[in-house]
Amino acid sequence: MRENKIRSLLQAGQPTLCARTAIVWPDVVELIGALGIYDYVEYAAEYGTFALPDLDNYCRAAELYGLGTMIKLDQDPRVFMAQRAIGSGFESVLFVDCRTVDEVAECVRICRPDTPDGGGIFGAASRRFAYTGGALPEMAQALQDVVVAIMVEKAVLVEQLEEVLAVPGVDMIQWGPTDYTMSSGLYTQRNAQAEVKKVERRVLETCLEKGVPPRVELQSLDNIEYYLEMGIRHFRIGHDMAILRDYWRTQGQALKDLLERA
Repeated sequence: MRENKIRSLLQAGQPTLCARTAIVWPDVVELIGALGIYDYVEYAAEYGTFALPDLDNYCRAAELYGLGTMIKLDQDPRVFMAQRAIGSGFESVLFVDCRTVDEVAECVRICRPDTPDGGGIFGAASRRFAYTGGALPEMAQALQDVVVAIMVEKAVLVEQLEEVLAVPGVDMIQWGPTDYTMSSGLYTQRNAQAEVKKVERRVLETCLEKGVPPRVELQSLDNIEYYLEMGIRHFRIGHDMAILRDYWRTQGQALKDLLERA
């Protein structure tokens, strides 16, 4: 069985750097891998479209370059999609839209082996991640190694954060400011951004205090010192669709302006 790169880095206390794609095309993964910069890629399946073979091919491309893999899934159907993604080779699952501690605990159970001491519901499904060798003990260990990441983005879950961090098997927390702004009702207020920033800091500091690594999403390095000084060491930077949009917007507008003046 392959080593879970994300798990290994977390256990070693090392920082991690992730690139996200909403495009499932394996060539994009290879482009990222060839840079030799990133530890893992995240497929934002919540925002894109895909067929099950696409997940296999995404993981194959990542493995060629030694990249770890994470998938961000819609809230339903959690069991089916998370287990099929793990079966394709994804080393980590980022679960969204949790509203209760029980939901968070169920996300962990989805990924863990259905063994007497595993506490999970993932049975002996011989999918791609198990094809490359290893008997049931190795498969069970691979499932124990799957990194379970939880989006803390709903206002009701923020209020239960300490209980969430106490759930065995929660490996990483991702703060979600946009969903929080919506679910808290702050989107109607003029000072929403400042209030959301306060909550973000509380979430991140609580995670660090409780020993559960938080990850921060960045679009640029403009505010990186703020997070580094806080102690954040896990980042996802960039998003393929945003990168393409910004390039086409800025460069296209500049060319259009030049043509109009020519």
